[in-house]
Amino acid sequence: MNLFQKPEKLKLEALNRKSVEEFKESDKIPVVILLDNVRSMHNVGSVFRTSDAFSMEKIYLCGITPTPPHREIQKTALGATESVYWQHVESISELIKSLKNEGYLIVGIEQVKGSTLLQDYKIDTGKKFAIIMGNEVEGISENILQEIDVFVEIPQSGTKHSLNVSVCTGIILWEWYKAFS
Repeated sequence: MNLFQKPEKLKLEALNRKSVEEFKESDKIPVVILLDNVRSMHNVGSVFRTSDAFSMEKIYLCGITPTPPHREIQKTALGATESVYWQHVESISELIKSLKNEGYLIVGIEQVKGSTLLQDYKIDTGKKFAIIMGNEVEGISENILQEIDVFVEIPQSGTKHSLNVSVCTGIILWEWYKAFS
């Protein structure tokens, strides 16, 4: 850009956005997201929006995770509940077994002994991934930890040592999107 040229925002028509139908028919990144007992409808809506932005395959809303349609989800999803495939599943354990049978590598985003830092994790683009995001307070349910193939964590240096579920999901999905693009 020329130093003397004033920046001009792109108009919506210049962004070449897909219609909901075009999005549903387009190629997706082989990643499904499992929200494990996520309580906040704003987090759920944000994960829908991010999944739409990065062309994720599907979202599984597990346990007590709220489901569309709901006004509070729609506030942050901005219509992505219509474009991104989703399904509510009561038992995340049964879902994990099913996804493993379909060839998915189960990735838990959690701080555990032996977890791999995000920048050190090599994403194998020859695989399909099921990424689990846990509850805002408790993280991933204790009873499914042993069913997870690999744990990845986002390094942090502040005092909180945790990120909001939707922020964490955005960082993680961006890395998978970059790997597959």
